[in-house]
Amino acid sequence: MTDKQNVASVSDIVVRFTGDSGDGMQLAGNIFSTISATVGNSISTFPDYPADIRAPQGSLTGVSGFQVHIGADQVYTPGDKCDVLVAMNAAALKTQYKYAKSNATIIIDTDSFKQADLEKAQFQSEDYLGEMGIDPDRVVACPLTTMVKECLKDSGMDFKSIVKCRNMFALGLVCWLFDRDTTIAFNYLKEKFAKKPGVAEANIAVIQAGYDYGHNTHSTAQNVYRIETKEKKVGRYMDITGNKATAYGLIAAAEKAGLKLYLGSYPITPATDVLHELSKHKSLGVTTVQCEDEIAGCASAVGAAFGGALACTSTSGPGICLKSEAMNLAVIMELPIVVLDVQRGGPATGLPTKSEQTDLLQCLFGRNGESPMPVIAASSPTDCFDAAYSACKIALEHMTPVVLMTDAYVANGSAAWKLPKLEEYPAIKPPYVTPDMKGSWAPYQRNAEGVRYWAVPGTEGFTHILGGLEKDSKTGAISTNPENHNLMTHLRQEKIDKIQVPNVEVEGDKDAELLIVGFGGTYGHLHAAMTEMQAAGMKVAQAHFKFINPLPQNTAEVLKKYKKVVVAEQNLGQFAGWLRMKVDNFVPYQFNEVKGQPFAVADLVASFTEIYNK
Repeated sequence: MTDKQNVASVSDIVVRFTGDSGDGMQLAGNIFSTISATVGNSISTFPDYPADIRAPQGSLTGVSGFQVHIGADQVYTPGDKCDVLVAMNAAALKTQYKYAKSNATIIIDTDSFKQADLEKAQFQSEDYLGEMGIDPDRVVACPLTTMVKECLKDSGMDFKSIVKCRNMFALGLVCWLFDRDTTIAFNYLKEKFAKKPGVAEANIAVIQAGYDYGHNTHSTAQNVYRIETKEKKVGRYMDITGNKATAYGLIAAAEKAGLKLYLGSYPITPATDVLHELSKHKSLGVTTVQCEDEIAGCASAVGAAFGGALACTSTSGPGICLKSEAMNLAVIMELPIVVLDVQRGGPATGLPTKSEQTDLLQCLFGRNGESPMPVIAASSPTDCFDAAYSACKIALEHMTPVVLMTDAYVANGSAAWKLPKLEEYPAIKPPYVTPDMKGSWAPYQRNAEGVRYWAVPGTEGFTHILGGLEKDSKTGAISTNPENHNLMTHLRQEKIDKIQVPNVEVEGDKDAELLIVGFGGTYGHLHAAMTEMQAAGMKVAQAHFKFINPLPQNTAEVLKKYKKVVVAEQNLGQFAGWLRMKVDNFVPYQFNEVKGQPFAVADLVASFTEIYNK
């Protein structure tokens, strides 16, 4: 039958694309996210890369996932479990079914469920659905690979290239299931493969074939779903990842300050995309250098900052370890550098593709000597733009290196982003030396806020030397005087303490019994937990921290206002410990998980409810 099924309007839905790491699940998920963002839906995505990126095809350890949560209203998380699971092979079904709701629609490629595939996925029988307790009526089972080969048999493409298009068939089927206009997907592919129009046309043909398959067979699905946007805000939107938003924020700040932007970086997962993105924008005055190691990346940024540029370096936790000496050099030279730390899971190499918040203490204290440094943590993919801009503003106006913390979840995740108007952002005014200082200026001469004046090399009358050895506060000459060292240590600390950051805002019930506290990329999950608890009749509020050092001035006031406070973070209590250091007699409850995965909202609600009822 070919007549259209019922179209059911829903407020939100979660889709998870899964398959081998080479199956293009991230591309399919990204395109579907872009389509949804373009029509005005709120989205939140979670690319879940395999830890074993070179795992054998069809193996359990090499499964790649991409989850997207689409909503008519604002959505804050990619969702705990999905309504639709696309499993391109047996291993994907075996490992990813745990992320599906009990009534989820499951789309599988039956061509990838042969005997050999089932054995690789460690199934014990050919009845894989029965073995996992899956209702066959909820499964859309189709010979996806066979149909793709049939669709492209006259394309002139080789077998390997044809098979690579399987993900687009699944995308087309999902587009039908959610009543999506495939035109946006077609345009996306034409742009992406502009230099390979044949590849674009092949993928477009496969998307259309997948859509038609769903339409013509109804694919055993109960309904076609539509998510209508309730409140459309006029503006230009794009689906943006956190890493790309970070790059754009750095560019915007440099433009606002009238400076060249420099990035010295060694490629490291999951921060490399910032280097890739900035390298595309030489026309905007951006210079990027792919350095041979982490130390060189940071040291080159120190040189660029000394030369008068807005300097940045990007890395993850292991790279921060290696950059610490050069970061200290920037501290004692008092130069404006943004150090981007895209946190990933575990010590050492750990879990390169997974997300945690385990670098906080390293970013605050992981350097020798007394070396205070501002620390900012972005709370969402779109917030990465504002966080990067704020980090640059603080660095340039207070002559200090600044650590900008994101994490793999917000960096790789994406959301619909309304393009900002740069004229609405605050001015950035570095403390340059003035002509009247000529002849009397010294390298560590400071303004009323204790900030060192910036003399760009080459400015006549302002010749100077900076370095890693302690300097006399008045002359700038090398000094080992104990009293001077004590003074300089205090001056550098006081400079950081004087930085004015926005007050932390409290969302939720004004008469809340429980305050949920977090920082960085956990915002969406904590917010979702708060709203679920409110819906159950509990009085709950949320305070989320973006500025970690210095803390907002109203921090103590907020934290001491509530009967119960729980600090939730993806570590063993690093932020809770920092707050206890800074706020007298503050003893919070704690929620700590270190799984390399985002929080599950259901787990948060259960734990917070228990605390609430104590």
